[in-house]
Amino acid sequence: KRIINSMKKLKILITICFLIFISCKEDKPEKRDISVDILIQNGIVYNGISDQSNTISIGIKEDKIKYIGDESNINITAKKIIDASGLIISPGFIDPHTHADKDLNNIDTSQNLPFLMQGVTTVVIGNDGRSFYPISEYKKLYEENGIGTNAILLVGHGTVRNEVVGNSDKKANKEELKSMQTIIQKEMDAGAFGMSTGLFYAPGSYASTEEIIALAKIAAKNDGIYDTHLRDESAYNIGLIPAIEEAIEIGRQSKLPIHISHIKCLGVDSWHKSDAIVTIINNARKEGIDVTANQYPYDASATSLKASVVPRWAESGGIDSLLLRFETSSLKDQILKETKINIVRRGGAHKLLIVKAEEASFVGKNLLEISKELNMTPEESVFSILKLGPVKVASFNMIPDDIYTFMKQKWVVTGSDGGSGHPRKYGTFPRKYNTYVKEEKQISISQFINNSTSRTAEILKIKNRGILKEGNYADIIIFNPETFKDLADYTDAFQFAQGLEYSIINGKISVEKGTATKLLNGKVLKK
Repeated sequence: KRIINSMKKLKILITICFLIFISCKEDKPEKRDISVDILIQNGIVYNGISDQSNTISIGIKEDKIKYIGDESNINITAKKIIDASGLIISPGFIDPHTHADKDLNNIDTSQNLPFLMQGVTTVVIGNDGRSFYPISEYKKLYEENGIGTNAILLVGHGTVRNEVVGNSDKKANKEELKSMQTIIQKEMDAGAFGMSTGLFYAPGSYASTEEIIALAKIAAKNDGIYDTHLRDESAYNIGLIPAIEEAIEIGRQSKLPIHISHIKCLGVDSWHKSDAIVTIINNARKEGIDVTANQYPYDASATSLKASVVPRWAESGGIDSLLLRFETSSLKDQILKETKINIVRRGGAHKLLIVKAEEASFVGKNLLEISKELNMTPEESVFSILKLGPVKVASFNMIPDDIYTFMKQKWVVTGSDGGSGHPRKYGTFPRKYNTYVKEEKQISISQFINNSTSRTAEILKIKNRGILKEGNYADIIIFNPETFKDLADYTDAFQFAQGLEYSIINGKISVEKGTATKLLNGKVLKK
């Protein structure tokens, strides 16, 4: 009996052990094996859409994210391991407004270092209504020579208008409008993501709202976007709020997304209007019009001296026509009068800092200082300066309250407008992080990252980028949260940002341990 009872107990024990074994096998399936080219471990991961970070691993195979998650769930092997302990991992930043095409066109600068070193992995070019034409030619150039960051191309309305109508303030006739529509279609077929306008600048400023709507409809038909430098950001012509309303009306009638570039309240006439503008845009969004904007985190704007203070009618036909009118006695007084008004609108001659000029001695001086050297009034000095060649200025004419108001909107993303002697070309993204996230705490780090990555990708209709997700393209940056900051300023606008440890573009390392690898890993993105 004792033996039989013992055998029964043993049988029960064996059965229990077997059931436990089976249960364990069901709860813990065999780990899958994954092989990757690059494995990033131990970093603080912001995926581009979440408000919270995670400490997870990211595996990259060829140009895609192969795995993202907890390594304990897999057996993973990698050719290269990056230890990101204490560092922030994020999707690469997407800059929706640059003038980087001037750099990408040149094989010596095609690595696009000013943008690359601040964490930008994709730039948009062809903004402000100015694009290199035709797109097919430049797309081929970029693909043959190689580029350091990804690029998205827009077709510029001003460029198209100049091709058909010329740099003239005349109204486009039906035949000219049809010709412009044909060119827009060809450029969209060649890969443009949409159309940009510079309605503040000649020749775009000479176009009616109806002309823009007719051309924007071509972009809409091709699932494109409309990116605009507003007709007025101050009180130069129609005023800031009417310019916002014009952009919204273009979206309403053309039925395409409207993206307002470098949204701002420029000059004393427009200060404190940001709340009203936010209300107008929010109401348009409730109506179903897709209105968004980008913003650079500086209190000074930058453009050409001619664009900032010369009356637009006076420059019809170009710089030669402008200078000829200036020498015409019947027009000179009116030109000087309006130029003086525009200088005041910009905050005064002392607020206009020369950042780029043919005459090197002008750089770093403001218009008031130069006018004293020339023994002329500031408005007269403008034309003496322009006779020597093109000039870029930074004008300090924005206030913090408006900057903060726009920055906090979910529909406002980060954009540099980088392309002149303004420090924004080298410092926009790290400045926004260091100044407005870390120091002033105006926005959270997740909002900064999300509105520099996934939100921008959504606006531009870029697929499979801007979010750290399995299957997406591996555009990834790793930066040091303690040292990531801008170094460029108005005395030296050409200093690279610091604190970027790694940049991975299309699965290839472009920056390693803070140093650019000189590899041209970018692509011209397809719509």
